Amino acid sequence: MNPIANRLMMKAQKLLANATKALEVGLNEDAGRNAYLAGYHAARAFLYETEGKLFKTHNGLQAEFSRVVRDDPRFLPEARVFLSQAFNLKKIADYEEGADAEITPERAAAAIEKGAKFIQCCFEAME
Repeated sequence: MNPIANRLMMKAQKLLANATKALEVGLNEDAGRNAYLAGYHAARAFLYETEGKLFKTHNGLQAEFSRVVRDDPRFLPEARVFLSQAFNLKKIADYEEGADAEITPERAAAAIEKGAKFIQCCFEAME
């Protein structure tokens, strides 16, 4: 694996671990945001390793990732939509207000679980 992609994957693993720690102490918004960011960096690693492109914007990364894995059998449908679904948690954590803006522990835990599978999928696709 390319050194840059390797560093991005290490960051993804660290963010996923941070998400788990945040969930354990009831910081659901932080857990949801970090689960998304873990996937974001795993996708950056995958795209850099396979396409030679390094994305910095969320929209650009999500669009390119979706395009690249659209017909790739290594990525199950839930992996293909993880980034866009988890990005909603980041938006809630960063911008929303009020009772509807809370991320439940169950939703954060699901994002962490799906994020772990997503990271593993990206890693395996780079081998």
